[in-house]
Amino acid sequence: MASMSIFGADQDALPRARQLARKLGLPLQARDAPWPEVVLRVSHEAGLALWRPESREHPVRADFLSPEADYRRRHGGGRKQALARAVGLRRGHTPRVIDATGGLGRDAFVLASLGCEVTLVERQPVIAALLEDALDRARATSGSTADTTRRITLVCADAIHWLSSARFPAADVIYLDPMYPARGKSALPGREMQLLQQVAGADEDIEALLEAALAAADRRVVLKRPRLAPRAPGPAPETSLIGKSTRYDIYPVIR
Repeated sequence: MASMSIFGADQDALPRARQLARKLGLPLQARDAPWPEVVLRVSHEAGLALWRPESREHPVRADFLSPEADYRRRHGGGRKQALARAVGLRRGHTPRVIDATGGLGRDAFVLASLGCEVTLVERQPVIAALLEDALDRARATSGSTADTTRRITLVCADAIHWLSSARFPAADVIYLDPMYPARGKSALPGREMQLLQQVAGADEDIEALLEAALAAADRRVVLKRPRLAPRAPGPAPETSLIGKSTRYDIYPVIR
């Protein structure tokens, strides 16, 4: 994990920055102190974002109010898009979904916009804080985005242990979109993924997560992978939905 601190970007954000520093066990960043590799930037207006002080890149945040999120919600293909078909959305059936690898919550938001009740699980507390902030900001508005995010429940936990604990809600589908380690320059992830990997590391335990998901799901497990990636270790999927850059490996569950 990269070295990190909490930075209050403006005077009004300082109380929240202090609260987060205590909650997350991270130091509060002074403006005149040496900067770490990554900062959780707290702004009164813009909320929480991850930021690399030595980079000119824009901060990375979870944001369900962004134009990109709204565009995907309205023009992503509805129930005909590959993600929806992979989890089994169809007329008369809207599955309950556990997204066990939360990340920035974009796929969970799409599924919730299509009517699914989604439990979003993120084990890295800093990334979970980004998601909580995004949900709070969206729910404070009115309209369809607020309604969509009310169908998302956030859990900060290690999904492997959580799914094995019998405390999780019933779910038709468990959805997995792990961060895989990059393999060579041609496989370097995008800017946002690089920053998330600095904070959380790659998901090296996908075999154990897949095993836990198969034991817990009521109907199926869906594993999202790069289109040309080898299949994950463990049992082979029964089928796959393959797009231009993404593949959804589908594991039906028979009880």
